[in-house]
Amino acid sequence: MDEEEDVETIGEQLYSRIYPKHEEYAGKLTGMLLELPGSVLSKMLQDDAMLTAAVEKALRALQVAQEPSKVTCKEEDDVSASSDSLGEQLFELVDVYNTGHSQKITGMLLEQHKEAVLNLLSDPRLLEEQVNLALKTLKEYNVEETDVSDSSDADDTEKLGERLFSLVEELDPLHANDITGMLLEMEPAALRQLLSDHRMLQVAVQKAQAALDN
Repeated sequence: MDEEEDVETIGEQLYSRIYPKHEEYAGKLTGMLLELPGSVLSKMLQDDAMLTAAVEKALRALQVAQEPSKVTCKEEDDVSASSDSLGEQLFELVDVYNTGHSQKITGMLLEQHKEAVLNLLSDPRLLEEQVNLALKTLKEYNVEETDVSDSSDADDTEKLGERLFSLVEELDPLHANDITGMLLEMEPAALRQLLSDHRMLQVAVQKAQAALDN
């Protein structure tokens, strides 16, 4: 009972802080934020910057969810650009959960169809379930990794670098060295994911190519 009262109190406090700036969406935004863990909500109420950032992320997600037609009726080239923007929106929402694995979890969720990703953006409860599942999977994966590997981090990165280079070379022989160097800035767990998921690797290589072109 106390817990329900706490949520209600937090909800009222959130609503009163959100309403002056976002009158039209105050109810929806409050509802989305209330799906977050209580500890995160308490921090938000004490930290204006954190609350503002979370509200802006939720607001952007609402706007994306309300304009799905823009994503589905595009040419092929535009679809990949819209995927990037969906990824950014999703990352911002996942990041609110402070899991420490926002990038990896976002990558895992983006493996789904675009409509499923749009559903995640518009349904905080579904997003929370998926984030928890992805986090559980990552933790299990990391346990396996620590059981198997007793080599040092440097050795590990070197092996990953060699495997990554051979795959990148197939996609872009000309810039393989530069792109591999850029990708190796990522965490080892994220690199392993790239090695096991060819589509994710292609996206990462394309982004690195774009950065090189700029």
